[in-house]
Amino acid sequence: MMDLGLLIIRLVIGLLFVGHGAQKLFGWFGGYGLKGTGGWLDSIGVKPGVAMALIAGLGELVGGLLFATGVGFWAGAILIAATMLVAIVKVHGQNGLWATQNGYEYNLTLIAAAIGVALIGPGAYVLF
Repeated sequence: MMDLGLLIIRLVIGLLFVGHGAQKLFGWFGGYGLKGTGGWLDSIGVKPGVAMALIAGLGELVGGLLFATGVGFWAGAILIAATMLVAIVKVHGQNGLWATQNGYEYNLTLIAAAIGVALIGPGAYVLF
């Protein structure tokens, strides 16, 4: 049952990160694409916005794929954690902990889940 539980966690977190990356990179799933995300990043002082949107989008997309499939699992967990750490430092940290105040509660939860699962291992169900 542990292997099934790890698979569920990996798939949910990994595929949601793939979706977030696709929002930033391609404008899919209601996202704004590189130009729109880059403009927002510029507006909050993260420059150059488009380049940073590309880095964030690739980190989320690739990290999510690696995490979900179990291929390059550790690299995926690190990309997920790094992306969320940057989100805390650049966007949410100044707002305190709680998500109700746009704080970093959710980002920290994702970091804990990614690193915690990485320390356990991907389980038996991996793509390769």
